[in-house]
Amino acid sequence: MEPPSKKRAPRNRTLALTASERAALAKTLLRPPLSPNASRLTNEIVLGDAMRICPDLPKAFVDLLILDPPYNLTKKFGGETFHETSLPEYEVWFESWFLRLLPALKPSASLYACGNWKSSTALHRALERHVIVRNRITWEREKGRGAKSNWKNASEDIWFCTVSNNYFFDVEAVKLKRPVIAPYKENGRPKDWYETDAGGFRLTYPSNLWTEITVPFWSMPENTDHPTQKPEKLVSKLILASSREGDLLFDPFLGFGSTAAVARKLGRNFFGIELDETYACLAAKRVALAGSDKVIQGYGDGTFWERNTLALQERKPRI
Repeated sequence: MEPPSKKRAPRNRTLALTASERAALAKTLLRPPLSPNASRLTNEIVLGDAMRICPDLPKAFVDLLILDPPYNLTKKFGGETFHETSLPEYEVWFESWFLRLLPALKPSASLYACGNWKSSTALHRALERHVIVRNRITWEREKGRGAKSNWKNASEDIWFCTVSNNYFFDVEAVKLKRPVIAPYKENGRPKDWYETDAGGFRLTYPSNLWTEITVPFWSMPENTDHPTQKPEKLVSKLILASSREGDLLFDPFLGFGSTAAVARKLGRNFFGIELDETYACLAAKRVALAGSDKVIQGYGDGTFWERNTLALQERKPRI
């Protein structure tokens, strides 16, 4: 809920809750104990501790798991504070609750686990003991504090894993649209690219280095006050690559609800758990808004655009 004293600039589009919205949305949240019936958990947000709830979840009902747990940093999330520990301790902590949620995954499920440079190696060691680690995506976050005696930290890792060798991956859904720098032609026709009124473009295979995704900021309607919010464009890549329409996505650290909101925009089902009531209510608000507003910044007409090129194509303000 936005404090009464907090004033926003006229163009600030950061999403917030009124007191009446929070009171109404709090009533829509599920609370433990939960039903063992997976259909009753579909498209629901649970207020509670994922580490305690996961052992009681239905078995094999999740198609895609997205993990964005507290990084190994001393940081406050709502009313809770996570304290930095040693890397071995963080690895033990991660594995302790990761094992509890594994039975909820289908044998064909995929999962993505997010971490910063400091915690990433611990995640890798724990993950490879229980699932198949297939790749490490590095996301350039842009933001980060400079340091006089070290390199600026401006990236995060996302580990792509599967439960088995039987998994779904739709590479066509996540190709990146880039402007053509050197337009090669064969017999007078574009080769591996196409022409538009705004210039030449080509679709390229997605790599594990993501440099075209902007961190949400104050003028974007998806922006919230959550300290580690993931961009909807980033989440949509994970969802489109590793799930089909109608599949169920699970996010046990839901935060302000990026996974749930994007799942609804893209025709997927979701199930999320969040410990902080304010965050959970705002996630519920984002899901409700996603029912009528399907826009995902940087993604349009079934295509992911390289940063600032969608504006060139549509003759609209830069994204």
